[in-house]
Amino acid sequence: MRVLGIDPGTATTGYAVVEEREGRLLLIAIGVISTPAKAPLPLRLQQIYGALRGAVTDYSPTISAVEELFFSRNAQTAMAVGHARGVTLLALADAGLKIMEYTPMQVKQAVTGYGTADKHQVQQMVKMLLDLPEIPKPDDAADAAAVAICCLHRSKLDSL
Repeated sequence: MRVLGIDPGTATTGYAVVEEREGRLLLIAIGVISTPAKAPLPLRLQQIYGALRGAVTDYSPTISAVEELFFSRNAQTAMAVGHARGVTLLALADAGLKIMEYTPMQVKQAVTGYGTADKHQVQQMVKMLLDLPEIPKPDDAADAAAVAICCLHRSKLDSL
């Protein structure tokens, strides 16, 4: 199974393609989609949409996984992430991919075994599980890899 994991955001959307082969997790691709802060929101969302559709074409994932929006005290930030999440879901649906959604706690649980693990613990486990020389940078890319790993781990339980 090849998973396109996504950590949505308006300024930076992280993505990672992780595949499981013979019981090993392999990182196929990882990166971020960055949009210009001063660009109008519709153009930023269009850029995210186009880049995600390109990632689907380039890496041929069999399924996608997106981190769910967590509660934010800052309504403006929550709305911006919500916009990016919406366009992410649209891009994946238009590509015909099954979309799995996971809360931050589910991702932490699947990757570290502890639902309230801190960001550093998650990043260290991503590095270890993918057998990488260092933690992926920036954080949004590492978070997307964690979402993909979560999907792969949970797929055994959820019979995807």
